[in-house]
Amino acid sequence: MAQAVEEWYKQMPIITRSYLTAAIVTTIGCSLDIITPYDLYLNPKLVVKHYQVWRVITNFLYFRKMDLDFLFHMFFLARYCKLLEENSFRGRTADFFYMLLFGATMLTGIVLIGGMIPYVSESFARIIFLSNSLTFMMVYVWSKQNPYIHMSFLGLFTFTAAYLPWVLLGFSVLVGASAWVDLLGMIAGHAYYFLQDVYPQMTGRHPLRTPTLIKSLFADEPVVAARPAEVRFAPPPVDDAQQN
Repeated sequence: MAQAVEEWYKQMPIITRSYLTAAIVTTIGCSLDIITPYDLYLNPKLVVKHYQVWRVITNFLYFRKMDLDFLFHMFFLARYCKLLEENSFRGRTADFFYMLLFGATMLTGIVLIGGMIPYVSESFARIIFLSNSLTFMMVYVWSKQNPYIHMSFLGLFTFTAAYLPWVLLGFSVLVGASAWVDLLGMIAGHAYYFLQDVYPQMTGRHPLRTPTLIKSLFADEPVVAARPAEVRFAPPPVDDAQQN
């Protein structure tokens, strides 16, 4: 069993493995009181005035207490982050990292701007961890890129992947979770999908080209189809060679 888990972990692509490891270690550390969530949550005043810039990153690593909801989000993180990195972004690790960076930046911006808007500022002020939103963004992007895959929800009903974000949003509402967190992930995911897949087809422009600096951090190898080694072809028969 342990060996199977180890093999599964080693086979994960680099971004998925790194993010999953950081999320699990951070959440376990908080559960064991090794670190405190108060040092991790997003607080603009502490970031700007006290230079606690790590909060911009650490708020994406903590998934609250270790319970069924934590396992639920770890499953979705491992599954859909891996599916995106291995399929849609196969051989393009830098582009995948840039997608996560775009999503994290947009989610942070939405929360900061929303916190300054009357009537909704209180709702945004309660959102101090964006880890669930970033995970939901990955689910949304995957569903947009694979809309015709058939899926089943708890064996109760089937649907296509295009409706997966809405099914999960409805489930969150039913269990009493905040719909704002999932909605933010959907907004960030749709923004990326539109700018990356739809807008270039409409205008021929690519506003989300991965910067050269980020590409230099990842040594992506071209994806090539494997072919058998030492393949030898037999010469044509003598009679056929003479006829030709």
